Amino acid sequence: MGEVVQMHFTTPDYVIFALLLVASTCIGLFYALSGGRQRTTQEFLLADRSMSCLPVSLSLLATFQSAVAILGAPSEIYTYGTQYWFLGVSYFLGLLIPAHIFIPVFYRLRLTSAYEYLELRFNKTVRIMGTVTFIFQMVIYMGVVLYAPALALNAVTGFDLWGAVLAMGLVCTLYTTLGGLKAVIWTDVFQTIVMFAGQLAVIVVGAHQAGGMGEVWRKAMNGSRIASLDLNPDPTERHTFWTLGVGGVFLMLALYGVNQAQVQRYLSSRTEREAIMSCYVVFPCQQVVLCLGCLMGLVMFAVIKLNSPITVVYEMVLYFVMDVFKDLPGLPGLFVACLFSGALSTISSAFNSLATVTMEDLIKPYCPGMTEAKATLLSKGLALAYGLVCLAMAYIASLMGSVLQAAFSIFGMVGGPLLGLFCLGMFFPWANSIGAIVGLVAGLVMAFWIGIGNFISRMAVPTPLPPFINATAMPVPGNMTTAVMTTIMDSITSKPKPRGLQALYSLSYLWYSAHNSTTVVIVGLIVSLLTGPSKEKYLTPGTVYPVLGNLLFFLPERYREKLCCVTPLPHKLGRGLVVSALSDSTVHRFPDLEVLIPEFLEVQQDGKLYK
Repeated sequence: MGEVVQMHFTTPDYVIFALLLVASTCIGLFYALSGGRQRTTQEFLLADRSMSCLPVSLSLLATFQSAVAILGAPSEIYTYGTQYWFLGVSYFLGLLIPAHIFIPVFYRLRLTSAYEYLELRFNKTVRIMGTVTFIFQMVIYMGVVLYAPALALNAVTGFDLWGAVLAMGLVCTLYTTLGGLKAVIWTDVFQTIVMFAGQLAVIVVGAHQAGGMGEVWRKAMNGSRIASLDLNPDPTERHTFWTLGVGGVFLMLALYGVNQAQVQRYLSSRTEREAIMSCYVVFPCQQVVLCLGCLMGLVMFAVIKLNSPITVVYEMVLYFVMDVFKDLPGLPGLFVACLFSGALSTISSAFNSLATVTMEDLIKPYCPGMTEAKATLLSKGLALAYGLVCLAMAYIASLMGSVLQAAFSIFGMVGGPLLGLFCLGMFFPWANSIGAIVGLVAGLVMAFWIGIGNFISRMAVPTPLPPFINATAMPVPGNMTTAVMTTIMDSITSKPKPRGLQALYSLSYLWYSAHNSTTVVIVGLIVSLLTGPSKEKYLTPGTVYPVLGNLLFFLPERYREKLCCVTPLPHKLGRGLVVSALSDSTVHRFPDLEVLIPEFLEVQQDGKLYK
C-alpha cells in the first residue's frame, strides 16, 4: 500500500452489489402486492400497527447506522484511539429513557406523527414549527448521506459516482413508495444482516493478515491507540468519559426518543409492550455495532503500513478493505453492499418519515374531507417526491466542497432543540405555547451560532494530527457513528485553553444536544412564567409525564399540586371511546385500540356518560 493504486471491482463484486439492490426492491414489491396492498394510510405509514419486536428493533438500529457511520467509526479509532468506545455507556440511559417515558406517552396517545403531540400539548403553531424544523433537518441530511459514500467509493475504486447515487436513490424510492413502512422495516432487517456480515468479514480477514487479534492489540498498544478512562470534566475536551457517557445520552435521546423516524417504528408495534421491548433488544445490538466499528479501526491500524498514499481517512477505510480483500473475489462487493445497506436504511427511513409528517401535520389538518384512498395515494406521492428531492440534494452536496461537513452537522444542530421542545412539554406542565415557540427559536439560534462559529474557527486554524499516528493520513473529519452523525466535529489540539466565545465554539460536539436542548427548556420556562404559566388541569390528558411528581415524592401532596406535578400518566381503557376533559371543551376521538384516561375525565361510550 505504499503507492497509489486504483482498486477495481470484479464481476463477483458487481453481482453481490446488484443482489443487494434487487433484494431490496423485491421486498418492496412483496409488501406492495400482499396483505392490504398499502391501501390505507394506517398500513402505508404505520404498517397497520402490526409489527413485532425483533424487526422493529433491527430497523431502529439500521435507521441511523448510515454508510457514513460505517466509515466513520473505524476512522475515529484509527486516528484517535479507543476513547470513543466509552460511548457505549450512554446507551443505557439513551435507550432506557425512551422505553419508559417517551414510548408510553406517544403510544397511548395513538399518534401517527410525533409532532401531533406538540399540538395536543401546546397548539397548532408549535406543531407546524416542529414539523418544518424536522423536514429541514432531514432533507439536508439525506442528500449528504446518499452522496458521501458514493464519493468515497468513486475515489478509491473508480466506481461510477452518479451511477451509484442514482442506483441507490431510485431503488430506495421505489421500495419505499410501493411497500410503505412495512417494506422499509423488513428491508432494514435484511440490510442490517448485510452490514454485520460485511464488517465481520473485514475484521476476520484483516486480523488474520495482521497475525491474529493478539498482534492487532499489541500494535494498537504500541501506537498509543488503546485509551484509558479519561475523567477530565472540561467540556471543551473532544472525548472524555463525561462527554461520551453523559453528553452521549442527549444525542441518543434526540435520535431514539423524539426523532420521527424512530417514533414511527415504536408506533408501528402491535402493543406498547413490544415497542418498549424493541428498545431493550436494540441495546445489545448497538453495543455489537460499536464493537465492530472499533475493532475494524484497530485492525486497520495494525495492517496499514506507514506512508499510506490515502490522505482522507474515509477513503482510507475503503482502500484498506479493497486491499485486504484483493485476493478474495466477491468480498469487496460484500463490504460495499454493507456500506450501501447503511445508506439505503437511513434514506428509506427519511423518505417514509418525511412523507408521514408532511401528510399528517401539513396536509390532513387543512383537508378534513379527504378520503382514505386519496390520502394514501398522496402519501405515496410524497414518498416519491422526497426520493427525487434526495437525488437533487445529492447533486447539491456534490457542489458543497468543504461545506459538506457543515451539512452533516445541521442534523445535530436541529436535533438538540427538537429534543428540548418535547422535554419542555412532557416534563413541565406549566410551560405554555408562547414559551415553547420562543424556546425553540432560542435553541435553534444558539445551535447555529455555536455550530457555525465552530466551523469557521476550524476552517481558519488547521487541525494538527494526534500523536503517534500510524500513517500520513489527515485526521478523520468527523466521528460519524450513530451519535456522531448529529454534530460538527472537534479535534484534539495543543492550543491553550480557549476563553470567551472561543470556549463556546470549542465545546465538544457531544455536548451540543445537551446544551441546545437545555437552552430550549430554560428559555421556554422563563417565558412561560412571564406570560402566564399553564395550569395542569387544563392540559390535554396524557401529554405530561409526571417526572417531577415522581422525583418529589417526599413532599406533601398539597405542595406537589402547587408545583403542577401530581397527575399520573393515564391508564388504559377500551376501544372506540370519546374522551373529554371536564375542564376542556375539546373532544378527542381515539378509534383504535387502547386509550389513556386520567382520573379527572368523563368517558362517553355508546351514548352513555361514565366517570
